[in-house]
Amino acid sequence: MSLTYDPDTALAPLEFAVTQNLAAKTPAERDQLLVDPAFGTTFTDHMVDICWSVRGGWHRPRVQPYGPISLDPAAAVLHYGQEIFEGIKAYRHADGSVWTFRPDQNGRRLQRSARRLALPELPVEYFIQSLRELIAVDGAWVPSGADQSLYLRPFMFAKEAFLGVRPANKVGYYVIASPVGAYFKGGAKPVSIWLSEDYARAGKGGTGAAKTGGNYAASLLPQAEAYEQGCDQVVFLDQNRNVEELGGMNIVFVYKDGTIVTPQSDSILEGITRDSILQLAADRGHKVQGRAVSIDEWRQGVASGDIVEVFACGTAAVVAPIGQLKGHDFVDEQPLGELALSLRQELTDIQYGRREDTHGWLLRLDADVAEGSDA
Repeated sequence: MSLTYDPDTALAPLEFAVTQNLAAKTPAERDQLLVDPAFGTTFTDHMVDICWSVRGGWHRPRVQPYGPISLDPAAAVLHYGQEIFEGIKAYRHADGSVWTFRPDQNGRRLQRSARRLALPELPVEYFIQSLRELIAVDGAWVPSGADQSLYLRPFMFAKEAFLGVRPANKVGYYVIASPVGAYFKGGAKPVSIWLSEDYARAGKGGTGAAKTGGNYAASLLPQAEAYEQGCDQVVFLDQNRNVEELGGMNIVFVYKDGTIVTPQSDSILEGITRDSILQLAADRGHKVQGRAVSIDEWRQGVASGDIVEVFACGTAAVVAPIGQLKGHDFVDEQPLGELALSLRQELTDIQYGRREDTHGWLLRLDADVAEGSDA
């Protein structure tokens, strides 16, 4: 696979075949499921499926009934973990239209993940089209309740059947969708964090910056340790004892002079929610920095009052204030401020169309776009 290949040039148009699900939920059944959807447990009636091969490139795009995927027992993903995914939401606005948030950034991040895992890079145009094609048939699944959305899960994995350590010559790309409610019932409440000092999420030169399942699998044992310690989430350090990220969210520190700092390294996943939050903070006049933050700087900064707020952010939860940091021999209460929840409100207001989108982050997904503009 060429390291200089540009996946977004000389694109042939994709024409999707659509097979309707004859066992689709009735409107009444669907409405009942949308009353209070739990995160990631209910799925829509259809899914997107696009094939890739060395000879054929991206081909056979289709929307088909949601259901099991048939795999050969020797499929490369089952043995060598060649797999990546994304997470993005569709939001219903007050006028009934359906929009998503910065899908070009998710598409580019999927490309970066693909490159690291030696998978083919899906063109961003195809990525966005795959979301629109699914919404075209399952748009009624986008809920309209407070803090509800349709969580879209694009993913890609090696399907070729062989045993041997090399990039697969056949790959599948899919999109499934799940209606979700608020990540935190009753509002974004402060979370407690367990400091993992025995396990690492990723290492220098590894796959930490890719959104691949192995990174999340590596976080499950320390996350279980966090639960045993009575904590909600786990935070990881790098080999130099610098703060990296939580099991599935980025972390942000607010200093008393108004400066906002987020850890930066080659082994941290580049969070789109984090980048958006930081942009909104910069719009308000805050100085924003990406740099190394040691665990000692964190603890000492809280103790001295230099750090006045700490929060986590990601697609699922949006923003979660951190109320406590716990380690093997300490419990540090964290200062709670107003900035995190204020930024969360501003971001969600943009996503749901309640506030002007001055950065052009929103993209309409439903049918009206095909006849007009993306405005």
